[in-house]
Amino acid sequence: MAKQKKPKKPPMEKFTIARFDAMFPNDDTCLEWLKNHLYPDGIHCKKCCKVTKHHRVASRPSYSCDQCGNHVHPTADTIYHKSPTPLRLWFYAVYLMASTRCGISAKQIQRETGVTYKTAWRMFKQIRSMLADDDGGDPLSGKVEADETFVGGKAKNMHQKKREEKIQGRGTVGKTVVAGVVEREGRVIAKKVEDTRAATLLPFVKERVLPASTVYTDEAAAYEGLPGHGYLHHRVHHASKVYVIGDAHTNTIEGFWSLVKNGLRGVYHAVSDKYLQTYLDEFSFRYNRRNDVRPMFLSFLAQVQKAPAESSDLPSSEPLQTPA
Repeated sequence: MAKQKKPKKPPMEKFTIARFDAMFPNDDTCLEWLKNHLYPDGIHCKKCCKVTKHHRVASRPSYSCDQCGNHVHPTADTIYHKSPTPLRLWFYAVYLMASTRCGISAKQIQRETGVTYKTAWRMFKQIRSMLADDDGGDPLSGKVEADETFVGGKAKNMHQKKREEKIQGRGTVGKTVVAGVVEREGRVIAKKVEDTRAATLLPFVKERVLPASTVYTDEAAAYEGLPGHGYLHHRVHHASKVYVIGDAHTNTIEGFWSLVKNGLRGVYHAVSDKYLQTYLDEFSFRYNRRNDVRPMFLSFLAQVQKAPAESSDLPSSEPLQTPA
């Protein structure tokens, strides 16, 4: 029986620099977009205790209630909070980060925007901080691949002092462990973990994959307990140079690791353990939207939210009064 071809998915809509310039020509249009994004149902005035009409204040990046004059600042408690950098430069930095497959360095953002490296790095860090989108999402199910990898430079390329500290024992000593699960034709979740023991990897899988799913792994002993937790488990023995047995393989997650490592090596060159998770979040965010029609830039931009504890000017869960 001939294998059926998968239906071709529509390509992602292009978002060119010309379209960016037309959509966001200045700070005012950026602020208006941010206001409409954060308050799609209108701004809830905390003094009037209802949704009211607001007008733009000419002297500052805020909107004022037509009834009481209370000011609302769309940039407050977002990644743009109290930043002296023009809002359009922030949007352009987001555009640059979203327009490449493997990301862009803070140094390149500095060159493109004209800000200092310190400012570019902070912008870069703030934008990446909003890309962690797996928390609270639906668990993976169906056919899922699980694997772990090690992230860190080769000891032989390090300074002598660092090499003496790291070139001991196995080649993985001194590197950071990253565990990952990916649903075939679906989402990926990658997290920094402490080690590769079963006590670490089994809870990682259980928390993110629904029971009764089929989990494919390599021969690592840490995954031997998966059947006891309600999973159908298939393995391939990489050490014996066996990589595919029928439907059993880990090529999908291995491909994601390759994407991550090539990006880290080619764009960022070196990433500290402290910030590694934010880079993993960035790569996962792009991967999970690879089949979207919506432009990646708009997906990045839509991640901007108010800090939960400071969102007093956002509408509450109670029914709101509409403007008179």
